[in-house]
Amino acid sequence: MGIETEVEERSRKGGLRTMPFIIVNESFERVASYGLQTNMIIYLMTFYQMSAATGTSILGIWTALSNGLAIVGAIISDSYLGRFKAVAVGSISTLIGMIILWLTAMIPQLKSSPCSQFRHVCNGPTAFQLAVLFSCFGFMSLGAGFVRPCSIIFGADQLKKKENPENQRLIGSYFNWYYASIGISTIFAVTVIVYIQDRYGWQVGFGIPVILMFLSVSMFLIGSPLYIKVKAKESLLIELLQVVVAAFRKRNTSLPLTYRGDYYHWPLGSEFLAPSNDFRCLNRACIIQDPQRDLNPDGSASNPWNLCSLEQVESLKALIRVLPMWSTGFMIFVAVNQFSFSVLQTRTMDRHIFPQFEIPAASFSVFLIIALTIWITFYDRVLVPLLSKYTGRPRGLSPVIRMGIGLIISCMSMALSAITESIRRQRAIEEGHEDDPSALVNMSAMWFVPQYALLGVAEAAHAVGQIEFFYSPLPKSMSSIAPAMYTIGTAVASLVGSVLVSGVDWLSSTGGKTSWLSSNINKGHLDYYFWLLTFLSLLNFFYFLVVCLFYEPGNDGSSRLSHEADDGECDYRLLSES
Repeated sequence: MGIETEVEERSRKGGLRTMPFIIVNESFERVASYGLQTNMIIYLMTFYQMSAATGTSILGIWTALSNGLAIVGAIISDSYLGRFKAVAVGSISTLIGMIILWLTAMIPQLKSSPCSQFRHVCNGPTAFQLAVLFSCFGFMSLGAGFVRPCSIIFGADQLKKKENPENQRLIGSYFNWYYASIGISTIFAVTVIVYIQDRYGWQVGFGIPVILMFLSVSMFLIGSPLYIKVKAKESLLIELLQVVVAAFRKRNTSLPLTYRGDYYHWPLGSEFLAPSNDFRCLNRACIIQDPQRDLNPDGSASNPWNLCSLEQVESLKALIRVLPMWSTGFMIFVAVNQFSFSVLQTRTMDRHIFPQFEIPAASFSVFLIIALTIWITFYDRVLVPLLSKYTGRPRGLSPVIRMGIGLIISCMSMALSAITESIRRQRAIEEGHEDDPSALVNMSAMWFVPQYALLGVAEAAHAVGQIEFFYSPLPKSMSSIAPAMYTIGTAVASLVGSVLVSGVDWLSSTGGKTSWLSSNINKGHLDYYFWLLTFLSLLNFFYFLVVCLFYEPGNDGSSRLSHEADDGECDYRLLSES
């Protein structure tokens, strides 16, 4: 009777009526957070007297923390809180962070005074002021870590009803609307919110995201009685961690020379019948040492941290196999994260598209988003039908080829950035602006549109190809790991970018020389820095070619992708963080 009541109560909840609450929550969160990030370099340099290099490094760490915590948020959500509580906690945490940031703009004591041309000595921020600033970044990163990995799956939970024959069609429609809302929200954030910040100041520019985030939290909580709230259960990432712990605990256990069916623990119906020979040390995790002690009467492991299933072990091995290919994508995201410097460049140029309207400097990243969207649509609707006739692949080109194309285009983007900056800097010096980084150069900012567009195409081609590539070697039970690895990759790239900026700034300024990344970009050499990124991107492409050799079908099976999946099984819409 209790089960029937629970099923009846579940049938009255969820469905399409919950979608507005969930999509509005995610959309407002994106508008608020992205609206703050884009122009933040200017705020840090103006009110915290940070150099361009220091500000960019801090923003890179903030981005890395936000993306990296997404994995922590997913684990806590799956294993402890459940998705509803995770999204609620994350939304409230983001709101708190935004309120603190808004207060720094409202209360003069929370930030240092901006330097003027009449002040020769500028007092930097105090430890308390920096603590307040970093606390708002921390709250917003924690919020993003909970909301972004859980919101989309929480929405799908509302539509997963087995008794509904149109379930898959509804979920597909939901994904379309969800990602469309993210795209619209991001464009709105980097245009309208940035324009308000430039036109009406930081108090209004930070206040509007606070209002939007408050509405986001309110909408999500108002819909609480209507939601299906799936209870937390053990996370897949926890299961992979159990393999590492179990293998370490049994590191002194000898491995059998031949396969014996009763020697390894594998549940009924497992797709793996014998352990693979690569990474054999992990096979110890599924070795049954004492059946009486290690197994329950029903055949399950009595202690999952000491005995894992053969499927768990092979899943971890599949993940390890794709790590080299995964690492080839770091440089594209490093390049994307360096466009904080482009905000400083476009501020010194003519940004008018009409006599009475000019594009805000921080809004030029919208061209990256537009190019990314156009490329995905053009490839999916035009190129795939044409290429599939010649390649025999349902998706046109293979994921690996698309990844390589993305890496090459990113090299072109960085080279074009270096050339454009060299021209801009030369003109600034010729016009006598070497000592005035805020002076306008007689040069259109539209010169920057091609490099943004190229980088958008590069990210779309590589990132979508990378996510599709992960679907081949990973078992179906690990399909959610593909977007998770993409998220971790962006976090690692942001951290690498921060270290790179700090290193270049330090090395290029030794001996009293002007840093390449000087806040006075007319005296610095951003063009040298972009040439360095071009070289590193090209080096990364050769590394990619080497890695590809280990995934050729003719290589040894231990180094080869062993599980092939149909191209149609991959859903590139999982590219949620672009």
